[in-house]
Amino acid sequence: MPELFIDENYKSVLSLRETETAIKFIKDTFQEQLSNELNLQRISSPFFLQKGSGINDDLNGIEKKVSFQIPDAEMAEAECLFSLAKWKRMALAEYGFEHGEGLYTDMNALRPEEVLDNIHSIYVDQWDWERIVSKEERHLDFLKEIVRKIYSSLKSTEKAVCERFTKVAPLLPEEIVFIHTEDLAEKYPDLSPPMRENKVAKEHGAVFIIGIGAELPEGTAHDGRAPDYDDWITLNGNGKRGLNGDIFVWNPVLQRGFELSSMGIRVDKKSLMEQLKIRNSLERAEQQWHKRLLNDEFPLTVGGGIGQSRLCMFYLQKLHIGEVHASIWPDETVKRCKQAGVRLL
Repeated sequence: MPELFIDENYKSVLSLRETETAIKFIKDTFQEQLSNELNLQRISSPFFLQKGSGINDDLNGIEKKVSFQIPDAEMAEAECLFSLAKWKRMALAEYGFEHGEGLYTDMNALRPEEVLDNIHSIYVDQWDWERIVSKEERHLDFLKEIVRKIYSSLKSTEKAVCERFTKVAPLLPEEIVFIHTEDLAEKYPDLSPPMRENKVAKEHGAVFIIGIGAELPEGTAHDGRAPDYDDWITLNGNGKRGLNGDIFVWNPVLQRGFELSSMGIRVDKKSLMEQLKIRNSLERAEQQWHKRLLNDEFPLTVGGGIGQSRLCMFYLQKLHIGEVHASIWPDETVKRCKQAGVRLL
């Protein structure tokens, strides 16, 4: 049974029907703000992909995907999404997007092996976005500029939510702070990576943690990253590696750091091969998607995912992600939430 955090003093700020109204308002508002800030066009996206294409995200490479066969397609095997990290880059090329333009889409995924706690669900919904960059823009300062634009969207949406639903109070600080995983490790050597995230999120309110996936001086990575989307190996200055990271905010309801987004400048040919080698995954270079990237068929990009339910949960100050989307939960979770007055959808 995963650890479930229950605060006996918790009470939802909004009623059930107010919550449903607010969820739609947040999603409508934020995607408009984000598309304006980053020059993104909404496009349609798949819920499943053909197995073996190399297009689906592999997360840490050990998670099991939901798969099924299609009788009318010669029993081709399909697998449900983990994310659209690689698909979006292919779509930018095939749709004819140009430098400085990008796309966003509603990504719905199934992750059946997810550990179900306050913030994790089998069902994952997020805005997946991707934008074309130039070779000269593949550096840390440009990444920070993109992060600040996303944070501006988060702030603008929070302001609109608080004006529309006056019982909701603002939580975000004025600015987001940037820190590298190596700096976190040096600052808090006796803490685990999740504890470091909590510490720095509480200290600053909002933080972008850079370089997730690369090996730290202590010999382990801050957290796992697949080798074929974010570039976590390229030097970004001062001998540190990584052109990627996660946006964390401080969640006072859960009393912990709260990840809202994972993103980064994507691999080029050089960093793809380096990262595949580090992860002992060079065989992936023979897959369709990887061959196309190595053949210069895809543009250089920056992109990421922003959790839709996570964002609703944060703005509406909910204790459990099941308060903002419907899923299946362990019986004990349902029982304890009901006893505490936590209304799961």
